[in-house]
Amino acid sequence: MRSSGRNNDSGRGNYRGAGGGTSQPKAGGKRDDKQQRAGRPRPEERRYDVGGTGGPGGKDERGGAKSGGSKSTGSRGAAARGGAKGGPRTGAKSGPGAKGGPKGGPQRGRGQAPARPREYDAQVEERNRARHNKPQIKTPKTFGDQDGERLQKVLARAGMGSRRACEELIDQARVEVNGQIVMEQGVRVDPEKDEIKVDGLTVATQSYLFFALNKPAGVVSTMEDPDGRQCLGDYVTNRETRLFHVGRLDTETEGIILLTNHGELAHRLTHPRYGVKKTYLAAIQGPLPRDLGKQLKDGIQLEDGYARADHFRVVENTGKNYLVEVTLHEGRKHIVRRMLSEAGFPVDKLVRTSFGPIALGDQKSGWLRRMTNTEVGMLMREVEL
Repeated sequence: MRSSGRNNDSGRGNYRGAGGGTSQPKAGGKRDDKQQRAGRPRPEERRYDVGGTGGPGGKDERGGAKSGGSKSTGSRGAAARGGAKGGPRTGAKSGPGAKGGPKGGPQRGRGQAPARPREYDAQVEERNRARHNKPQIKTPKTFGDQDGERLQKVLARAGMGSRRACEELIDQARVEVNGQIVMEQGVRVDPEKDEIKVDGLTVATQSYLFFALNKPAGVVSTMEDPDGRQCLGDYVTNRETRLFHVGRLDTETEGIILLTNHGELAHRLTHPRYGVKKTYLAAIQGPLPRDLGKQLKDGIQLEDGYARADHFRVVENTGKNYLVEVTLHEGRKHIVRRMLSEAGFPVDKLVRTSFGPIALGDQKSGWLRRMTNTEVGMLMREVEL
């Protein structure tokens, strides 16, 4: 049976009137009143501090509703809007129309850990810094120290071969450190302090450079020449490390001359105490007496004293042209030219073919080559390094 429109209108009117000013909400109002009676905050307000209520006519702590008002302001929407804006006030000011809470400190809510004093945090931070800022004690690097470098790595960097090849040298008992033969892998050494030898020859593990130059005739045996003449420095201009020559050669004399930045080695190679031998080839005119070699070995009187040759032999003879080899350990100026000239045989051309154990070989005139580790080791052994 169809219902009349009046009943429908009245039903809608009753429904609208449920939220009106003369009637109270059925569900929401009962829940708010129950929580207010129990003194507990609403679920959306439990994260905030809850303060006390103001006097009569003031606002309560959860919704800002007036006590004794005709409208119900404790609805869920109003409380939610209040919570979204930052939660309820901590209290209410005395007197009618007060908006905020008291200026006193906020009360502690449920679930929050007690705050630590700042002095305690400062002490913790200070202890942490003291624990991590302790100075590290560094012991000096010595043979076998874990702070050193592996022996095979040092040998490989010195040019003795690959790391695998250097490990084989160690297995073959050909490597010694500070006079002790090393038989095990992984031994650590200090290249700056420890003495390393392979087959009895010292290995130059430091950043030293050793070169052999076949000096042409007309080149001055200096690293710089104020007169602008060609000198030894012109052959090593692209080197970042400063090099210096070991001994000298006359401007017109050709042959091998050594260049290095190892000061102690250069000093010993030229010192008379160690007597490093140098060999020269001299072109002279004959005929030569048979006792010329004996005269040179016995000594030739020069302006600055006697000069003696250690060895003399005739290498080649073509008519009156002779090519002789003279070996001596002295290093005085023009000594070979002066000795042969004093014996009656001026030198037409002079070439130094060896300096100690380092031979000129087939190295071309004007070529600079880097010496091998074996050659450097032989030089050091020659002067007891």
